[in-house]
Amino acid sequence: MRRHILAGLALAVLATAIVLFSGPDLQGVTLLGAALGGALGLVPDRSPGARAGAFAVGFLAAWLGYALRAAALPDSAAGRAVAVLVVLAVCLAVAGATRGRLPLWAALLGTAAMAGAYEATYSADPSAFVASSAATATSILLAAGAGFVATSLLGVVVEQDRAQERADADAHESSPAPAVTAPEPVGGYEAAGTHAPARPYAAPDPARRGAPATRPFDPQPEA
Repeated sequence: MRRHILAGLALAVLATAIVLFSGPDLQGVTLLGAALGGALGLVPDRSPGARAGAFAVGFLAAWLGYALRAAALPDSAAGRAVAVLVVLAVCLAVAGATRGRLPLWAALLGTAAMAGAYEATYSADPSAFVASSAATATSILLAAGAGFVATSLLGVVVEQDRAQERADADAHESSPAPAVTAPEPVGGYEAAGTHAPARPYAAPDPARRGAPATRPFDPQPEA
């Protein structure tokens, strides 16, 4: 857990430094880029290089979507829908062609970075796409790169911690529960073997065989 805190502190310091020593364009997207880059570095799925490559694919796909909107698509709901479809289709095609070596989730983070940072700028002036998209892309990539560098080395540690948590949970579930004995009801029947042992059977005395069972009557004379 200490390494998690250190990585978080490093990310916070880098993001703060970017805000303090950069221009307004980068300051506005620092938190978005640092958060997405930090998530990209923390998730222990594939190697850091594969995650960064998938992020770049999604980022370029989103930029391509804005280029299509600026060059060929109408500025309407239909045009935006076609651009979204193209962007997601590119991400899916790359993930499928690489058989998941470039994970889809990382590509979607790349599209989120570009779209989240550039949508308002593009809507304000679509005709300035070339200049404005370059400035925004540079700013968001710097912020995302700082977040990724701050947390990418922690992905292996996160994976080890999650594996240990799963092992502990499985061991807890597989351990037998302590046996609980029900109290014996008051006044209930005694179990077998708890009675006092019966007295041993005594064989009759041969000398007393044939003796009367009762004492004979002996009348006494009257006084």
